[in-house]
Amino acid sequence: MPRRTPRNLLDRLRTPGRFPGFLKAASVCALIAALLSPLAQGTATAATASNDYCGGQCSDILPAGENGNATLAQILLNQAFGVQPAHAEDQLGPYANLATGASSLTDAKINTFFNDASFGVPAANVASTESPSGRTDVTIVRDKATGVPHITGTTRYGTEYGAGYAAAEDRLWLMDVFRHVGRGQLTTFAGGVASNQGLEQEFYRNAPYSEAELQSQIDNAVANNGARGQQALADANAYLAGINAYIDASDSGRYFPGEYVLTGHKDSVTNAGTIDHFKITDLVALASVIGSLFGSGGGGEVNNAMSLLAAQEKYGVTEGTKVWESFRERNDPEAVLTVHNGESFPYGTKPATAQGEALPDAGSVTTEPLVYDATGTGADQSADAASAAATATALSSAKRGMSNALVVSGKYTASGHPIAVFGPQTGYFAPQLLMLQEIQGPGISARGASFAGLSMYVELGRGQDYSWSATTSGQDIIDTYAVELCQDDYHYLFHGTCTAMDEIEQKNSWTPTTADGTAAGSYTMRVWKTKYGPVQYRATVGGKKVAYTTLRSSYMHEADSIIGFQMLNDPDYVKSPQTFQSATQHINYTFNWFYADSQHTAYYNSGNNPVRPSGVDPEFPVWGQAAYEWQNWDPTTNTADYTPASAHPNSIDQDYYVSWNNKQALNYTTASWGDGSVHRGNLLDDRVKKLVAAGGVTRSSLVKAMSDASLADLRAEDVLPDLLKVVTSSTVTDSTAAAAVTKLQTWLTAGGKRTETSAGSKTYANSDAIRILDAWWPLLVKAEFQPGLGDDLYTAFTKNLYIDETPSAAHGPTGSHAGSSFQFGWWSYVDKDIRSVLGQSVSGPLAQQYCGGGSLSACRDILISTLKTAAGTSAATVYPGDSLCSAGDQWCADSIVQRTLGGIKHSNISWQNRPTFQQVVEYTSHR
Repeated sequence: MPRRTPRNLLDRLRTPGRFPGFLKAASVCALIAALLSPLAQGTATAATASNDYCGGQCSDILPAGENGNATLAQILLNQAFGVQPAHAEDQLGPYANLATGASSLTDAKINTFFNDASFGVPAANVASTESPSGRTDVTIVRDKATGVPHITGTTRYGTEYGAGYAAAEDRLWLMDVFRHVGRGQLTTFAGGVASNQGLEQEFYRNAPYSEAELQSQIDNAVANNGARGQQALADANAYLAGINAYIDASDSGRYFPGEYVLTGHKDSVTNAGTIDHFKITDLVALASVIGSLFGSGGGGEVNNAMSLLAAQEKYGVTEGTKVWESFRERNDPEAVLTVHNGESFPYGTKPATAQGEALPDAGSVTTEPLVYDATGTGADQSADAASAAATATALSSAKRGMSNALVVSGKYTASGHPIAVFGPQTGYFAPQLLMLQEIQGPGISARGASFAGLSMYVELGRGQDYSWSATTSGQDIIDTYAVELCQDDYHYLFHGTCTAMDEIEQKNSWTPTTADGTAAGSYTMRVWKTKYGPVQYRATVGGKKVAYTTLRSSYMHEADSIIGFQMLNDPDYVKSPQTFQSATQHINYTFNWFYADSQHTAYYNSGNNPVRPSGVDPEFPVWGQAAYEWQNWDPTTNTADYTPASAHPNSIDQDYYVSWNNKQALNYTTASWGDGSVHRGNLLDDRVKKLVAAGGVTRSSLVKAMSDASLADLRAEDVLPDLLKVVTSSTVTDSTAAAAVTKLQTWLTAGGKRTETSAGSKTYANSDAIRILDAWWPLLVKAEFQPGLGDDLYTAFTKNLYIDETPSAAHGPTGSHAGSSFQFGWWSYVDKDIRSVLGQSVSGPLAQQYCGGGSLSACRDILISTLKTAAGTSAATVYPGDSLCSAGDQWCADSIVQRTLGGIKHSNISWQNRPTFQQVVEYTSHR
């Protein structure tokens, strides 16, 4: 059955928002009529459910919809009249409605907001059945409700062939976009709009692989994993055969994604042009993008060094180091923990005496250029801004740490069975980066979500009697080395020998298309690679010229994790919490993994954590010398000794688990800043802890807890009460400030949520209080800390950790309209400092008091002064507007947008801070 298609790219491969003027309604209709072709409908037959132990109590949701493909005719209909292809957004409404519907939720109503995630499709719910390419060993059944593919094979090859065919039916254009992103070729493929330039630069800087290097990663993964490695290769080849079969069928049948026409790859009249077949190295390119986005903790060592030097310049070496450490919060005693039973898992801790540090000379650091020989729109102001943003993101330790999990032991549930509500928070795109599927075949039995183009296995979902999910963890698997230069700027000392850097480059050029009218341009991306990884900065250390390089343990190992996912899909492998943990130990990216079956819960933190020499502090650059390399590091294969599984935070049957990218366990340091007393993980922990204390937890009560946290303003819930204590420590006589205090207190009494007055009102309750806090926060942080820290150190610290990340913020790793909020910010610093000024007990305090120099009255004056300024700041200033929202439209500024990666657009929805793909599970029995 021909399927639909998308179009455009991450953060905006510009949707054909403005087609040429001649495409008016009448001509659009005529063109659509000419393009429409009969849809081949399959016979409706039932798919047989197999070994489902969830008893109808497994649910999931993935907005906007399963269908991520659209023909040119469907794209034109959507652009002209807003018509949606079938199943393109039928999960968006239920997902959005939970924000106002959770308060009255019961177990019986869960599937009003989620899909039934039972295995199989009842006969009455079968929409279509197809046997791709006429094969007799696989069928793809799609259900009427959501159009999700249910793939059933009688052979392993046929099963994976069907998975590839279904993936191409639902996400072909998106898969093609991301294989080009992974190769640094997006602008040539999809257009030169500035956001495309930034996207390909962000990934190419950290993973500039040649074709031979992509292939070698496959070869090594297969060679090092025995029979499972051979099976993974066979699965991948069958999957690719299915993808390519769909490409051929859709090409000859002329129902391929319409984006290929709009970007100039195909001709809508003659059908001239080619859609390139996928090859196995494309899967590695895709994996490198996903791993870099969500599973590569670390980096930022040069920024850390620069803020440390600024602190030492301000306070002297001893006190400056103390101040720096207090802001870094490596192991803050007040931080919320996933493993909260007191177990300690030391990793990345501060050594007693640091060895091998290579801190730059003051003022000597320059960022290594990536773009050369830019012409046209590759060299304009927009291109420069996109390049600067991409560089900052690529080199920051503040990764896209999203996703959350709430898991409760059966000891505290009404049924006696564990309950989990969890999922990845991967942003919102059209089509979605993830896709839903069910796969049943020899050695595979699973339903859930997978990243498009990597769906030979379910990556997050459920098996026959267990479910699993993940959150980004962010422990440090990336180190920065200072390599001493010799001969010239492109040779360096490696183990005493002057060694040439390897040069790798990618030349890209583009011309205007219907999809992207950006004028012609070009540039070359050039990376210099050493055995210690790509060069990212240049500097001097003690007067010596050096290049700073970054080495990631998963670099050149992007394909290795396939074994872990294969195991998670294998019902003969995962049968218990222990075997689940064993499977996730084969995933080399940095994730927190959660598990629930009918009897047990479990947790494991994955990633290849390199074993560093004692004395090496992973927070800072070290010399590229043998003494400071990872233990038993082999530069040829980039392998080393890794910490054993027992050293990773792990647990079975703890009373409950929560994760929202918070600290994993005692003494386990993550690379990003901000694991302090106030973290969005507290929003989950506080609610789940209360449920567990009361007992009788149900699926609906756990969903309510998640949903309530998803609407909370972290600053309001955990910091604002103490700020107001300072403000009201004496009578507020200023009328403007007093009115603002009253509004803020009223909002707190109502719960401090960012919620609509009623479903669909597009207006927040207590909107003025929300505006005041949004305006006040950056003002109060600057007034509280800048005088004491000084301009240089304050600025340096803001580069380590953003001040704020509100839903409307257009900065940070998520950007605006992305849902995910309140991960990175100075709320812990404000909390600790204000509590200290109030005379409260603070564990792990900042090294000094900052608000008013520690004086309550002076601090109060600062807060009232900034509060008055905030109260007088107009909504149009706080929410300045963008291409979607008019200035001053608070609700719209916060709203979630499915960012167009293809030609189909969707309406924005009210803000929620929750997983994109989400499961609600409670198993009733076990094999």
